[in-house]
Amino acid sequence: MTTIIEIKGLKKVYHMGTEKVEALKAINLKIKKGECCCILGTSGSGKSTLLNMIAGLEKPTAGEIVIKGQHIEKMNEEQVTRFRQQHVGFVFQSYNLLPNLTALENVAMPMIFGGLHKKKRHHEAKRMLTAVGLGDRLDHRPSQMSGGQQQRVSIARAFVGTPEIVFADEATGNLDTKTTIEVMELFTEMIHKNHQTLIMVTHDMETAVYADRVIHVRDGLIERIDETRDDILKGLNMKQEA
Repeated sequence: MTTIIEIKGLKKVYHMGTEKVEALKAINLKIKKGECCCILGTSGSGKSTLLNMIAGLEKPTAGEIVIKGQHIEKMNEEQVTRFRQQHVGFVFQSYNLLPNLTALENVAMPMIFGGLHKKKRHHEAKRMLTAVGLGDRLDHRPSQMSGGQQQRVSIARAFVGTPEIVFADEATGNLDTKTTIEVMELFTEMIHKNHQTLIMVTHDMETAVYADRVIHVRDGLIERIDETRDDILKGLNMKQEA
């Protein structure tokens, strides 16, 4: 598989008064096209900061972030926003759905920026909602749906238009075990079907087991990378026993 994301010497330092906090310390990482990659770590490990840097939501203090041959860290806000609209989808822990819009309207929303006609947007949104099992919830608003259903809408919104990269930040954090399994199976099915790249951040070992690779982050550094299924299971067992 070809490399779609390459990170070189990535650092992030936050200044809080006179205190300096190193959230990331010289991270080097390559992510391949079509893989499900999990960034695993405890609260404060730097995992969400790393995702935010890759996604262009925050600027690094130093280092390079190259996605599809383009340096994200050199882009201004307008350029990185346009890049995300064209190549990236997001799934968040808190769903981030617009409360006054229906499921159909929430999923169709990102396609407005692509200039698609309303009829085409709604057709694609309906197709994607049907794919995630919500074909009978098109006209429901977030308040009329369960947490699991809302996250399915969020997933449909992230995957509509088939973006090459999808970022998921603690996407199953508010879900029960049964719904977490359903959501993760949906994630892996969709990325493998469309040869997309999924980068998910989690502290949950049961979620990490769905990944092709698990990147263990601790104190702003990559502690190790589990590359095979046996290594992933062994690494998760070690964490459970620790």
